Amino acid sequence: MAFKIRRVQYYFVSVPEEPSAACSLLTELSELGVSMLAFSAVPVGPMQTQLSLFPEDSSKLESVGRQAGIHLDGPHGALLVQGDDEMGALAKVHAELQRAGVQVYASSGVADGRGGYGYVIYVRGAELEKAVAAFIT
Repeated sequence: MAFKIRRVQYYFVSVPEEPSAACSLLTELSELGVSMLAFSAVPVGPMQTQLSLFPEDSSKLESVGRQAGIHLDGPHGALLVQGDDEMGALAKVHAELQRAGVQVYASSGVADGRGGYGYVIYVRGAELEKAVAAFIT
């Protein structure tokens, strides 16, 4: 099983639940040079959507966010797994975390259609270092 796992930071941003809100924010960040490793959007209440931004460079996002008046909630820690897509790939990652006694409280992943996958794993802050250590050999 070939995969790379790394610690990443993410930020929450709440936007109005309207078709243009996420597009506008992502376009603005892109135009300001912020590259994303991952992104998700989830409704969190009446007429609100919570965006999770996983920047390649957290300090760049924070700087740009301050300049643009974007309220960022974070940084929060997570794991980003990228690897070769094969039967049981995610089960193997979870087995390592289970052996280390790490509780995964949320995750999201996708196969890229070219034989690879990306997978974000959310663990509680106190367990992040234990989760990272589970994959250091």
